[in-house]
Amino acid sequence: IRRPPRSTLSSSSAASDVYKRQIYIMKIKNDNSTYGVLARLFHWLTFLILLIQLPLGLYLDNLEFSEFKLTVENTHIIIGMSIFYITLLRMIWKFLNPKPITSAVNKLQLIASKAVHGLFYITLLLITISGVLKLLLSGEEVNLIISTVYIDYFNYELADRFQTVHVISAYFLILLFTIHLGAVVYHHLIQKDPILKKML
Repeated sequence: IRRPPRSTLSSSSAASDVYKRQIYIMKIKNDNSTYGVLARLFHWLTFLILLIQLPLGLYLDNLEFSEFKLTVENTHIIIGMSIFYITLLRMIWKFLNPKPITSAVNKLQLIASKAVHGLFYITLLLITISGVLKLLLSGEEVNLIISTVYIDYFNYELADRFQTVHVISAYFLILLFTIHLGAVVYHHLIQKDPILKKML
């Protein structure tokens, strides 16, 4: 039995490697039928961190001033900044990757979905920005993870306003999450479309 030339074997192997790399890239990026690994990672990582962050914020509000409260506050800030950076990366990745086709969704539902997701991103950024400004205007040093920021300016009245924005944004985020969860349940159980499977 004659063996195929080495050049044929090497070209076949190279083609196989290229195909494997293409499959790997496709798994990272979104395609027409499902979300890629990175989009899923951003989604579920944000969800899991918020499950810790939102209750932690409520707990922090009810603590009396102490060293322990300062420790909890610092943890809350670091987690909040992590969410902020993840959200920025997620927005960039979303811009670079097309969303999977959702043929089962009508035009009105598609508009509502885009509105809720857009408000999600805006609210996540607003929570962090308002929280940071509240701390800075209260004369506190803020750990942004990549650096520490302090401004030599105090305005407690404005700081209170940013605190109000921070709290309202947090409750609004919970409302958006409830709407989003309700929509997912509706599509999965009633419309029987594969929207949930695309993110799992």
